[in-house]
Amino acid sequence: MKVVMARQEFELGSQQMGFLRDSNSLINNPDALQARMEEDGYLLLRGVQLNEKVLAAREMIIRNMAEIDQLDTRFPLMDAVVKEGARGAFHGGSKALTRDPAFLNLVESPEIMGFFANFLKAEVLTFDYKWLRLVGPGDFTGAHYDIVYMGRGTPNLYTCWTPLGDVSYDLGPLAILSGSHRIDRLKQTYGTMDVDRDHVTGAFSDDPNEMIERFGGQWQTGEFQMGDVLIFGMFTMHASLTNTSNRFRLTSDTRYQRASEPVDERWIGENPMAHYAWTKGETVTMETARKQWNI
Repeated sequence: MKVVMARQEFELGSQQMGFLRDSNSLINNPDALQARMEEDGYLLLRGVQLNEKVLAAREMIIRNMAEIDQLDTRFPLMDAVVKEGARGAFHGGSKALTRDPAFLNLVESPEIMGFFANFLKAEVLTFDYKWLRLVGPGDFTGAHYDIVYMGRGTPNLYTCWTPLGDVSYDLGPLAILSGSHRIDRLKQTYGTMDVDRDHVTGAFSDDPNEMIERFGGQWQTGEFQMGDVLIFGMFTMHASLTNTSNRFRLTSDTRYQRASEPVDERWIGENPMAHYAWTKGETVTMETARKQWNI
């Protein structure tokens, strides 16, 4: 089976595109989970979230999309089929959606907060700012580290990517570059960047083949069912497959850490500051920055 990433086709199960492995067998063993995170750079966990909470969040978002005329009403609304001319959207920090109780009941659920408390062996917090993505046909996410967007607090910060419904290959699920969290020349150059301070475009590359050829490893992906989550650290290079369907992919990515450790001030509080300088004024291209870093 072939999948599309950016504008390139890959054969699933090939040297370039493999499969994520799940860690459900380790879920009650925090030491084993930490070892797996160190080994893989991610944890794929099946069925962590309750289906009814995922459905409630999806229904709330779908209602909003229908109200602003983004969905093709010839199909069931919950399928999120894209109306002709509609486009994907990013609703990061949107109070109307990401502060809605149905959404917060999912991303701040006892299930996910309890998992992180067990995994980190401590009281935990999640950023007040939440990221919600409605990814349309033809869209994909370029390869990047999360540290460049939220690196002013503890480096022991984790992203939890949550599908708001089933995500098949054609909807463009996330993909991880295996071993990328151990590539020192990336961590010591690109990984020290701050998009607000340095005014550099954030994604490292939109060319998945280049990443393999230059740094090694394999892209790994999979299909996701309602309730699944994918958790990874700040130095795990990730991207997404391209949405080749006629539907929106609804997903959120939220952040979790020990409550006792420093927090990036841009993402907390009633009205988080968020990015205040990135993309404002003159921006340094990633191509220019990479030449300076010689990578």
